[in-house]
Amino acid sequence: MKLTFLGTRGEIDISTKQHRMHSSLMVTYQGTEVMVDCGADWLDKIEDLNPEAIVITHAHPDHAGGLREGAPCPVYAPEAARHLVESYGVRERHVIEHRKEVSIGGIAFEAFPVEHSTRAPAVGYRISAGRVTIFYSPDVVYIHDRKQALSGARLYVGDGATLTRAMVRKRNDALIGHSPIRTQLTWCQKEGVPRAIFTHCGSEIVGGDEQKIGSKVREMAEERGVQARIATDGMEVVMR
Repeated sequence: MKLTFLGTRGEIDISTKQHRMHSSLMVTYQGTEVMVDCGADWLDKIEDLNPEAIVITHAHPDHAGGLREGAPCPVYAPEAARHLVESYGVRERHVIEHRKEVSIGGIAFEAFPVEHSTRAPAVGYRISAGRVTIFYSPDVVYIHDRKQALSGARLYVGDGATLTRAMVRKRNDALIGHSPIRTQLTWCQKEGVPRAIFTHCGSEIVGGDEQKIGSKVREMAEERGVQARIATDGMEVVMR
């Protein structure tokens, strides 16, 4: 399985060469390419990428806004994003139900509900191909069924909104916002995930000193027995 980080920027005003486009991941396995998330930055660029399918985590503009004029391929999305995908005129639409695995060209996606937004409920995806499993959740406060979501995962790809400061608030009984990288590394430690990469980067990372940020992430990860780094646009990772 090859992972290409097409974009790594969250919904923020600033951008750099390393973090220019809205976060999106291309998963490649035996010739099949599936794009995960397609934010507004990707409008009019999807045909150039030519994925076999697009999978959406939730309906926020920085994750689904690139579909506003439709899509040249099938789009898979959780039930909570169904109406947005329909309103964008996507011709071939598929709903991914929670905890029901869907296979696209030999790449399996299993959606786990996560806390992030009440207006645009999100999922994280357990993605498997061949002998490799990863978990992808670029916007997250809390993963429901975390033990099952991360069980046997070789890599966690998570939310890079902030390093140590929780951007979490409560609305009624729901938590919304973003857990810091430090907290997500603790999840990896508890569930035995050896590696982590953080995308959907916020202003602290995009506008910060790249070397200092990288060192801080590695230090927090090493304390928990995990290897970790920040993703940058165009970065490729091969999982075997």
